[in-house]
Amino acid sequence: MSATAAAAIRSGKLLAYPAALRRAPLAVSVRMLRGAAPAARAVRAEATAEGVGKAKGPGKKRAASGITKPKPISPELREFAGGAAELPRTEAIKLVWAHIKGNNLQDPNNKKIIVCDDKLKKIFGGRDRVGFLEISGLLNPHFQK
Repeated sequence: MSATAAAAIRSGKLLAYPAALRRAPLAVSVRMLRGAAPAARAVRAEATAEGVGKAKGPGKKRAASGITKPKPISPELREFAGGAAELPRTEAIKLVWAHIKGNNLQDPNNKKIIVCDDKLKKIFGGRDRVGFLEISGLLNPHFQK
């Protein structure tokens, strides 16, 4: 913590002192009461000058990449997804979970286990029961690299 921030705390003019400020003093902006010392205002200026909390310009959107980028899928997954030729991994997982929840396919005794119906067996390699953490791993072979 900088000396000016410590002085502002001791003087009682600091409104909010977040825990993050103690770990990284230049990573957070600090709200001050009216009439705070110019040195205390400088602490806030230093924190924002580093670029912390800067908003991106309006309308700027990143291109899809990684798991959000649509990729060609296998015929089995295409049939499950309703004929889409390409699908992001995130959407595929959402579709699988919507099917599981909509058809009540979770084991009532252990909700971590999915009891597969015929549609899911085609995707999950014929397995009758699948753990919920295995779903993304079992979907990997259906995405072409």
